[in-house]
Amino acid sequence: MSETQTAAVVEQFGQPYTIKQMPRPKDPRGQDILIRVLAASYCHTDAVFAAGLLSQGLPRIGCHEFAGEVVVVGPDVPSSRGMVVGRRVGVPGRAYHPCGTCFECTHPGQDEMGYSPYCPYAGNLGLTRDGGFQEYCLVDSRQVALLPESLPTTQAAPLMCAGLTIWSALQHERVKKAQRVGIIGAGGGLGHIGLQFAAHLGKDVFAINATDHAVELIRKVKTNLGEAGKRVQVSDARTEDPDVIRSKGQPVANVSPTEIGLDAVILLPESQKSFDMGMKLLRNHGTMVVVSFPKDKLAVSAHDLVFRDITLVGSLVGRNHQLREMLEFVVKYQVQVQVNTFPFDRLNELRGPTNHGEGGKLVIDMTL
Repeated sequence: MSETQTAAVVEQFGQPYTIKQMPRPKDPRGQDILIRVLAASYCHTDAVFAAGLLSQGLPRIGCHEFAGEVVVVGPDVPSSRGMVVGRRVGVPGRAYHPCGTCFECTHPGQDEMGYSPYCPYAGNLGLTRDGGFQEYCLVDSRQVALLPESLPTTQAAPLMCAGLTIWSALQHERVKKAQRVGIIGAGGGLGHIGLQFAAHLGKDVFAINATDHAVELIRKVKTNLGEAGKRVQVSDARTEDPDVIRSKGQPVANVSPTEIGLDAVILLPESQKSFDMGMKLLRNHGTMVVVSFPKDKLAVSAHDLVFRDITLVGSLVGRNHQLREMLEFVVKYQVQVQVNTFPFDRLNELRGPTNHGEGGKLVIDMTL
């Protein structure tokens, strides 16, 4: 293993990545492992970070959703984790070295005691710690998941953030109880994965988008779903009025107007217009799940909260047990991420709008 590596570094905000040779990370200590990165997915957050909108320090190697193979195991990694040399792992960005003592870490739900992706003191790979746009990366063995043998690495990488984020939203207790679920932005990176998840979970899915490429991708995914695709209704928000879409959410004939609509809506676009549309689609007592985080505030009508009893919740990346459950689900139902792959030396091409219009995910294949 060479002492140097190729890495893509953000050295100045608003400027292209500097792709250069630099020392590879040192051998791991404690519970860390060193992996050879095989695939690194480009996320919207990478663009936001590189533009300087997250107030993080530089220089920094980006990417918080990637996958690779273990090359060195830290001395304190228990054998029960299965982190052996040569084993492939998927890496979400959160959380690197959580404190282990805060409320989040000591109330981890079904995760390992002392570890939480929501720890406020933990590092985030690609943001506060160097991430996957490099040949080798140090990661916390507690933050990763072993990859199923049948899952290609280029498919696994985008699941580490996009997949896990939309899976977590669908696993919210109010959404789990919902039958009629809308996904606004269903033709995007998160949306087209969530569309497949929701359909295979037995939901009646209302897949909504507002660009030609995105609507085309939704229709392609619906077709590929086979029998499960019969539960998917495709809507183009440019031509279909929210009231028309809402009327499709009528559970049975002759119900009161307050029962017409969707049980839950997952909001992916960062716009007030999309938020307002989502609120209109909900039936009374429905749930809006906000996954996006626009720069400006979202305006909420108190009328919707008080008189319609709409519940408004947010959802971030999921917990580790959800990560493992998601991977099992992906393999069981053959969920496919729409990926466009690029070699590492073309990373800077992903910064602009050219490759972002067709939906799906952009992935750097480090083996090319």
